[in-house]
Order: sequence, then structure tokens, then C-alpha cells
Amino acid sequence: MWHAYSDTREANWRGSDQYFCALGNYNPAQRESGGAWAAEKISNAREAFQRCTGHGAEDSRADQFATKWGQSGKDPNFFRPKGLPRKY
Repeated sequence: MWHAYSDTREANWRGSDQYFCALGNYNPAQRESGGAWAAEKISNAREAFQRCTGHGAEDSRADQFATKWGQSGKDPNFFRPKGLPRKY
């Protein structure tokens, strides 16, 4: 998850938040049930923190949708924005 967060910051790519949310949850979810559990707890804490700091409810819902998508093992590339460098 930290790697996806770091990539989000480095890429600084408009419209990529849901992609990195899905990707950041997809990878740990592939590591048995413990990874999925940890990804869920960390993502929920992140969203709660962002709501407290003024992160909009609509953005939060979109992030949660992408988070659940990744945690369920679905392909994070569904959210990949056009033009995002292949590095990510």
C-alpha cells in the first residue's frame, strides 16, 4: 500500500486517485486473508482521516468504490487514467 501511495505522490497525475486506491488494495489482497484484512483496515482509517480534514464525501465514495474493487481482486487498470506513464 505504501508503494501505491508513493507512486500517487510521485505521479501527481490528475484523475489517478481511484487507480492508485484500487492498486494499493489489490496487491496486499493477493497475499492471503491477512493482507486483505490489513488493506481494509488501513484504507478505512485513511478515509476517516481524510473526511476529518475536509476530503469531500463524493471523493470518499469514489475512493471507497475503488478500494473495494482492488480488495476483491478485480483489475485495478479499470480505473487507469489515459496517458498515465507505464511506470505506474
